[in-house]
Amino acid sequence: MEIKLTFKQIKMALYATYLTNTYGFKLKNAISSQEKKDLRITYATTLLNKLNITIKVNNKEKLPHDGKYLLVSNHRSVIDPLIIELAVQDTNLFGHWISKKELYNSLFFGIFVRNGGSILLDREKKQMSGFLSDTKECVKNGNSIYIFPEGTRNKTEKDIGEFKEGAKIIAIRNRLPILPIFIRTHANDTLMDSLKGEPKVREIEVEIGELIDFKDKSSSLEDAYKKHFNL
Repeated sequence: MEIKLTFKQIKMALYATYLTNTYGFKLKNAISSQEKKDLRITYATTLLNKLNITIKVNNKEKLPHDGKYLLVSNHRSVIDPLIIELAVQDTNLFGHWISKKELYNSLFFGIFVRNGGSILLDREKKQMSGFLSDTKECVKNGNSIYIFPEGTRNKTEKDIGEFKEGAKIIAIRNRLPILPIFIRTHANDTLMDSLKGEPKVREIEVEIGELIDFKDKSSSLEDAYKKHFNL
């Protein structure tokens, strides 16, 4: 199928590529977690401002200010990591994103992902011991772990896709409380509207849920997440 891009979309794609790689190189020189957090927030703010997209956080009082967590979120768009960064920007939380091998090798995201604080998930590997060791090292250094438990973007009409088992395993192995966040607005629709519509401000709503105990065996992580957000 032939895809025709408008001048505005081409211009935005070029700008986003430039911005992403610029901050990717800046992150390479960042030493502390706080430096990386500040750069990630500035990057997210700059790009979303360019798109005229704002983030509204509901139940913000439920966000922990300090500590280490497994942050889990639904996933519908390429800007979801930016949305999450801004949702928790007023806390001291800093997380390493679980990132697929495809992102590490991406011409668009690769430099940013490799330098910004991430843990490589190579699904082609049969043994996951190296990956689990990386998560343990991350937590040992005082950081949280951020993950989209659906494993990939949800392109269906359902609120969320099926959760993979790996997220709960990461929480249990690292004894991490689980921080559920739900991007309630269909962020991909908002992004597409921004790229093709009139220049107006568009808002994305994010909802913070109650912490989930990693030791809780009464329901699956997916069911607990759905219950928290009435899905």
